[in-house]
Amino acid sequence: MLAALLLLEGCNKDPQTPGAAGQDRKQAVPVTVATAVNKDIPVQLKSFGTVEALATVSIKSQVGGTLTTAPFKEGQAVKQGDLLFTIDPNSYEAALKQAQANVIKDQAMAANARRQADHLSELLQKGAATRDEYDTARSSADSLAAAVLADQAAVETAKLQLGYCTIRSPINGVVGGLLINVGNLIKANDVPLITINQTRPIYVTFSVPQQHLRDIKKYMAADRLTVEAAPPTDPDHISHGVLDFVDNAVDTSTGTIRLKGLFPNDDGLLWPGEFVKVLLTLTTERDAVVVPSEAVMTGQSGQFTFVVKDDLTVQSRPVKVGRNLDGLTVIDEGIAAGEKVVTDGQLRLVQGAKIQLKPPNGQASSHPATKPGAAEASTITTIKASS
Repeated sequence: MLAALLLLEGCNKDPQTPGAAGQDRKQAVPVTVATAVNKDIPVQLKSFGTVEALATVSIKSQVGGTLTTAPFKEGQAVKQGDLLFTIDPNSYEAALKQAQANVIKDQAMAANARRQADHLSELLQKGAATRDEYDTARSSADSLAAAVLADQAAVETAKLQLGYCTIRSPINGVVGGLLINVGNLIKANDVPLITINQTRPIYVTFSVPQQHLRDIKKYMAADRLTVEAAPPTDPDHISHGVLDFVDNAVDTSTGTIRLKGLFPNDDGLLWPGEFVKVLLTLTTERDAVVVPSEAVMTGQSGQFTFVVKDDLTVQSRPVKVGRNLDGLTVIDEGIAAGEKVVTDGQLRLVQGAKIQLKPPNGQASSHPATKPGAAEASTITTIKASS
């Protein structure tokens, strides 16, 4: 009776029940894979910065008078030498004419005094004039000659004052808002009339942590470092420049070093006072092993990836990662170029699990890949999408 019962129980038992975990392990898990490749990866520092004009000039008048003309529009681009303001020149023209007349008058008097001194010199030699008379005449001639020189200097000063009635742009740049309107009476060296910012080229000022200072100085000694800047709201419009300035001291309150990038700004994208994202490239790491960033997982023992073997099973392998750039992660240790890694579907994988390849868009393939060549074709598509 006991033997019959045992035989009946054995016949009723489902043959697939034992080893359920092992059976799940044999079921192919649909995943997306990519191939680790060698790629040149730039070593970069990210920061935020502010655009600054290369030069800022506040225009003031050096003479007083009535502001008569301002032949420009606010916000207009101007070139060096362009006319900005005209001040009423009438009083300065009159002063110049007066100074010129004084030169003519004193030159005539000086010539007469010189002739008298020469005449007394002849009389002194003949004994017909005294030494005191000659010395007085010579002194008068010298004094009038000096007066002529002073008059000539006054003429030059009057010309300068008259020239100051015309104000021209000292730099290429963009004018700001007009601070004093035409028709107002202005004073010499008083408030600014307008401000000009030089925007081509232009600076971008930013800061990086002080621990990067040694690397920056080392790579600057070898070559000029490139800087990229873009508005946070428009990251596709990137401006390119070079690192032009490193401050002579670290800011002790923040532990950062201030830098400036010089940008040609020919397209005028950068504008003074604008807030931008900055990317400083120090060097390029050649032939680094990279994988898509989604291939790197974090577990209790650290970071790891699932590596695809030739028999379409996976191996959990610890890795040491470096930098991330544009969806790629540099693998310093653990994976070699050419090996395949899982980029999607890792949550259902365990050590030694069987996989089935699927396209990167997440739709399962109509026919499971059973050859390594099929896996490689899928990885090429994935890595192109990542890079």
